[in-house]
Amino acid sequence: MFRPVLTAGAAVALVAAASFAPSSASSQGVPPPDRVVIDVVAVNGSGCPAGTAAVAVAHDNTAFTVTYSRYLAQVGVGAKPTDFRKNCQLGLNIHVPQGFTYAVAKADYRGFAHLESGASGMERASYYFQGMSQTTSVSHRFTGPVSDDWQTTDVTGAADLVYAPCGVSRILNVNTELRVGAGSSDPATTTSFMAMDSTDGSVSTVYHFAWKECP
Repeated sequence: MFRPVLTAGAAVALVAAASFAPSSASSQGVPPPDRVVIDVVAVNGSGCPAGTAAVAVAHDNTAFTVTYSRYLAQVGVGAKPTDFRKNCQLGLNIHVPQGFTYAVAKADYRGFAHLESGASGMERASYYFQGMSQTTSVSHRFTGPVSDDWQTTDVTGAADLVYAPCGVSRILNVNTELRVGAGSSDPATTTSFMAMDSTDGSVSTVYHFAWKECP
């Protein structure tokens, strides 16, 4: 469904073909019939050093994905004092055909967590448009003991969707964060971590668009 097109630190266009799955129309709106172009203008943060995040766009204009290779927060044996928190900020300039606008309706996050008994973890994400005060922010918390894949989904209700202004170019900022705390576990003898990465490229964060026509 997706085709990789760039790595972090580059600013290149992502072009989506003009096909659409009718089953998505009722919940996400009908995507524009012409291509959507996304310029990645910024990829910054300790969770996505240059060259470690790849972005892909769906052929049907319904979503885009981000795949990380070094997004890992950890505490305990082998961890640096600053490793308990990792973050990544994406700045996206999304060019849509005239007469349409978009919002981020849903985001799916995936990774792996190993939390010792007493340790905790958190995944947080926020979305906002440049120059606009409305911010959507969602946090998910995890408690040990756990050693397994994790997945979270952020869904914004139709009434709360924040759409890009019609006819105005605004950068969409997507911020993510992972945190791990030792809690009552012993960081001198154990290691707890949360990862939002994949060595084989099979684990991706998926951002789903909602579309509507401008007045």
